[in-house]
Amino acid sequence: MLDISFLRLNKESSIQLLEKRGIDAKTSINTIIELDNQRKVLQGERDELLSISNKIAKDIGKLYKEGKTEEASSLKKQTTIIKTQSKEKEDLVSDLEYKIQHYLYQLPNIPNESVPKGNTDEDNEVIKTEGNIPTLDVKKGHWDIATEKDIIDFKLGVKISGAGFPVYKGKGAKLQRALIQYFLDEAEKMGFNEVQVPIVINESSGYGTGQLPDKEGQMYYMEKDDLYLIPTGEVPITNIYRDTIIKESDLPIKMVGYTPCFRREAGSYGKDVKGLNRLHQFDKVEIVQIEESSKSYETLIEMRDYIETLIKNLNLPYRILNLCGGDLGFTSAQTFDFEVYSAGQDMWLEVSSVSNFETYQSNRLKLRYKKDGKSIQPHTLNGSALALPRILATIIENNYKDGEIIIPKVLVPYTKFTKI
Repeated sequence: MLDISFLRLNKESSIQLLEKRGIDAKTSINTIIELDNQRKVLQGERDELLSISNKIAKDIGKLYKEGKTEEASSLKKQTTIIKTQSKEKEDLVSDLEYKIQHYLYQLPNIPNESVPKGNTDEDNEVIKTEGNIPTLDVKKGHWDIATEKDIIDFKLGVKISGAGFPVYKGKGAKLQRALIQYFLDEAEKMGFNEVQVPIVINESSGYGTGQLPDKEGQMYYMEKDDLYLIPTGEVPITNIYRDTIIKESDLPIKMVGYTPCFRREAGSYGKDVKGLNRLHQFDKVEIVQIEESSKSYETLIEMRDYIETLIKNLNLPYRILNLCGGDLGFTSAQTFDFEVYSAGQDMWLEVSSVSNFETYQSNRLKLRYKKDGKSIQPHTLNGSALALPRILATIIENNYKDGEIIIPKVLVPYTKFTKI
């Protein structure tokens, strides 16, 4: 959530930068500032009434001590009127605060200046492409190869749950587990502290990281319990520090966690949803950092470089994109996407996003740290390191030779086999 004091000081630049998202925020920002002006006036009037009431209360006590009961009773009638007026002001202030918060929840994060302007993924900036696209004698989609090798059963998943819930079997399950453990081990080497978190969240957690009210249509909701299945590990991991004041010496805070993730993916159709391309349930290893504002963009690049190393080690051709304003997530100030090339499908598949949210999440989370006696909002960052389905899909497709799937060397110590 954006900060009102920031919008006041940077109104014109905020409006201009939000145009990168294709949003005309002038009316909304002006409305927020005007409502806050009204709130400040009413708050001042309420504080003045409370000050008068406190003074009268002291006078009443003094009059009673002096035996001036009639004068004291007269003043008590005044305090009753003042309390009523004060309560009316307080209700008006609360109503304005609710309206301001509603408007703030509708405003996405302000893009960083280095974010390219644009409305669709075609406007994203490709900043790097690396790796050799494999030439295959036989080009097959991973769904056909996986069915042939009996390592992923899509039909069985439909039987048990429905489309988008595959069953991993035998060496397919072992390969999946190997990827998870490899990603966790590499994160530990980079100083990330592993956490195991719940995969259901309450409404406050959803608002804390910005999934609500933006993405409720994509989340599985359990109405009876008023809980949501997590769309990403970012949500419970970051919410560990909701309503928390941390020490400056604790920064940076580096966390990693493996979770299953759940997304309804409403409206998805076509070849992009075939096989493992787009699932309702999938596994992911997520890295999260809490950092000082002056260091957060340096940290973003470090996280980007780390994710790049993981993909390189898997020997997959990849490219890195600087997302344009229109393709940014609601809460992100800047995002780099990683895509790997799927040789069996002749297309690029997104496998990771690494983002800096600046203070957007920490403001919602009421997350602070103390510095020189001041309460400061840190920046939050996260990244998929990595999401498994499309990584698994490209390993199967790109490494399929002579009827065998060759396992990347870095995974062999985990799988205990070199091929399927």
